[in-house]
Amino acid sequence: MTTAADDWFETAFAGVPLMAILRGMGVDRSVRLSETAWDLGIDSVEVPLQTDEDERALREVVRQAAQQGKSVGAGTIISPAHVAQAVEAGAAYLVSPGLDPAVVRAAQDAGIPILPGVSTPTEVQLAVGLGLTWLKAFPATWLGADWFAHIRGPFPQVQFVATGGVNASNVETFLDAGVRVAAVGSALEDPRQLARLADVLRSRGGR
Repeated sequence: MTTAADDWFETAFAGVPLMAILRGMGVDRSVRLSETAWDLGIDSVEVPLQTDEDERALREVVRQAAQQGKSVGAGTIISPAHVAQAVEAGAAYLVSPGLDPAVVRAAQDAGIPILPGVSTPTEVQLAVGLGLTWLKAFPATWLGADWFAHIRGPFPQVQFVATGGVNASNVETFLDAGVRVAAVGSALEDPRQLARLADVLRSRGGR
C-alpha cells in the first residue's frame, strides 16, 4: 500500500536519478547553484537548514523554484520544531541526517514528505514500521555500494537516496547498486563533473 509521501517522491524523482544538496552556501551561491542544477536537469534541490543564513537561502531558493515548477527540500531537520520552521519557510519535503520517530511523526502530522537518514538494517526496519519506504542512506561512501545490494534483500520495497561523498566519479556505481537517487553538492561547481553528471542524466533519465 502506497502513501501520499511515496507518491510524492515517485513523482518528484521520476526519471531523474540525481538531486542537489547546497550546504552552508549562503543566499547568492545557493541560488546560483540551484539554477545550475535545474539547467542541468536536476529538478530537486535540498538546502540544509542549520543557521539563520540557511533559512534566508532556503526562502530565496523556494521563491526562485516556484517560478520554474521545481521542488526544494529543507535538510538537516533534527527536531519537531525544525519541521515547523522548514514548513513555514516553504520547503516541499524534508531530509534528516538520522532516524528520529518524533521528527518523522511531526512531518507526517504536517503532511510533508520526509527522507530520514539510515545506515543499519535496524534503522531501515524501524523506518518501514513508521510507514516510510523512501529513505536517505547516509553516509553513502562510508556504507559503500555493496551495502545497498545487501539491504535490498530483506527490504525490496525501500527506495534509497544516497548522500554523503557522492560525485561524478562514483555516482554510477551507486546507481548500478540499486540506489534510486544520488545526491551531489560540490560537483555542481566543477565543470568537468557537470559534463559527467549531464551524461548520467541523459543515459539514465526516464528509468
